[in-house]
Amino acid sequence: MDSLTQIVLGIATAELVAGKKLQNKTFLYGAIIGTIPDLDIVVGKFLNDVDGIAIHRGLSHSLLFFAFLAPILGWVISKLEKDTIHFKSASLLAFWCLTTHVLLDLFTSWGTQILWPLDYRFALKTIFVIDPLYTIPLLISLIYVWKNKEYLVRRKYIIRGLVFSSSYLLLTCFLKLFAVQQFEKALQNQKLTYLELIVKPTAFNCILWNANVATSDGYYLADYSLFDSQPIHFTFYSKNKELEEKLVNLYDFQQLKKISEGWYLVSEHNHRLYFNDLRFGLLNDAPENPQFAFSYEMIPLSDGIYRAKEVLKAKRDGKALLIKIIRRLKGN
Repeated sequence: MDSLTQIVLGIATAELVAGKKLQNKTFLYGAIIGTIPDLDIVVGKFLNDVDGIAIHRGLSHSLLFFAFLAPILGWVISKLEKDTIHFKSASLLAFWCLTTHVLLDLFTSWGTQILWPLDYRFALKTIFVIDPLYTIPLLISLIYVWKNKEYLVRRKYIIRGLVFSSSYLLLTCFLKLFAVQQFEKALQNQKLTYLELIVKPTAFNCILWNANVATSDGYYLADYSLFDSQPIHFTFYSKNKELEEKLVNLYDFQQLKKISEGWYLVSEHNHRLYFNDLRFGLLNDAPENPQFAFSYEMIPLSDGIYRAKEVLKAKRDGKALLIKIIRRLKGN
């Protein structure tokens, strides 16, 4: 999830675990510890585009790493807050602030290696990385917590905030199951055979859902709003296997293939090759040159050797996508 949400969740967790002992200092420790797992993004800035994205939500989001780091953070906190909180309680505070971070990330689409070093990413794909309806209840509860010094009053507000936000998270799970059912029915009605189907939410909402449908030759992409009244429309994109053959033996290609969990296609535009990660949808669906949210240009270095460089997204792309989503979620 986004940094603000993880900070808010970290504070809420710290308050629940140690609010009686630390009072408003839970805001400091919860905010810091709640953002530590995402420091892998900073490390990634010193790596190339592919390796930088490959380490995200890996080691730093694993329970093994938290088991090692929590006692260290607990020791530091217990020394800074001596006579206020002891080592065991401070270590539990650190562990749960770290763990709730990764548990929330599990509900997003990117994938999280919570069981690292096992090379598998878990992703429930029920909530977008930024969703105000999850964050706002927690934020409001923290405002009331900050204003009150009475422990039982603070605890009441923080529990309310966590109940509201967690209930919304549970709601997204049911909405996804419903959306999956609608896509499966549409595929059956249109007699489209497929190998695999993934469904995930679009930006900032749980009303409009995207589907990726894998076939042997390519992918069908579609969206579905809970307000739709017309049949779902699927658009086919070829895998372009002949273009993929140019990249198949390259390190960057194999890494991107792994990162995308196999949901990718290679495209060509103006004699340039692109690796497109399909899991995060389209910026635009222009037939002659569709733009994907996550795309990498394969830059030729020498004969048959390419280096992947992420295609940066302009502000106008984000604005256009947001307008498109708002229009589309109203129904077809």
